[in-house]
Amino acid sequence: MASKIIAHNVNKIYATVRGPVTAIDSFSLEVEEGEFVCIVGPSGCGKSTFLRILAGLEPLSSGRVTIIPGDDPAKPLNNVVFQEYAIFPWKTLVDNVAFGLQMRGVSKATRIEIALDWLERVGLRRFAHYYPAQISGGMKQRVSIARALANDPEVLLMDEPLGALDAQTRNVLQEELLRIWEENRKTVVYITHSIDEAVLLGDRVVLMTAHPGTHKATFPVGLPRPRTLKTTSTAAYNDLTYAIWESLQGEVMRAMKAQR
Repeated sequence: MASKIIAHNVNKIYATVRGPVTAIDSFSLEVEEGEFVCIVGPSGCGKSTFLRILAGLEPLSSGRVTIIPGDDPAKPLNNVVFQEYAIFPWKTLVDNVAFGLQMRGVSKATRIEIALDWLERVGLRRFAHYYPAQISGGMKQRVSIARALANDPEVLLMDEPLGALDAQTRNVLQEELLRIWEENRKTVVYITHSIDEAVLLGDRVVLMTAHPGTHKATFPVGLPRPRTLKTTSTAAYNDLTYAIWESLQGEVMRAMKAQR
């Protein structure tokens, strides 16, 4: 497979009143076309900062990040799904999902058709003309995911998109995300604190060290696809989850000590 994302020796240094602080130190990552890569690390390790650098929302201090464009120049290079429900409260669900297409100059009829199709795929078609205040948190996050996918980006960047949800809603959306990804095989970089989630969703799990964040280890996920929550009951899933925790545990303890 061809590389889609190449990040080489990424460094991020913030200026503070106490002097420069290194958030990310010489972090490198290569993601193949159509690959689902999960990044896991302790709180404060810089994983969300790295995602924002990939998205072009945060400048890097040194290093290089390249997202290799495809053949269609009309497609956006990336879209981001954040943990917060980043949808417009004054727009209906269908208009929220269609927003990126509107910004790209897609005709109203076409963008509404595409938006309704994606609302159907995430199980929200009958709520198309509701406003965000009229739906639950889990439904809002489905709208955020549908909006990102409707815009048909080259790369989907997801920053703990299910982190704020209750366990039951999170399980439902994990399965929906797996199903949707199987349909289009977008290149995905997915930030999560949950090792369980990373192993369920990803093709690879990349671990970052405690602050300053750099590469700790990479674990290929050889579990067969398509996956469902039933995958989490298998011995292979549990063995890999525990192996990743063994590798990460020391970094989590180091991060906790630094916060005291």
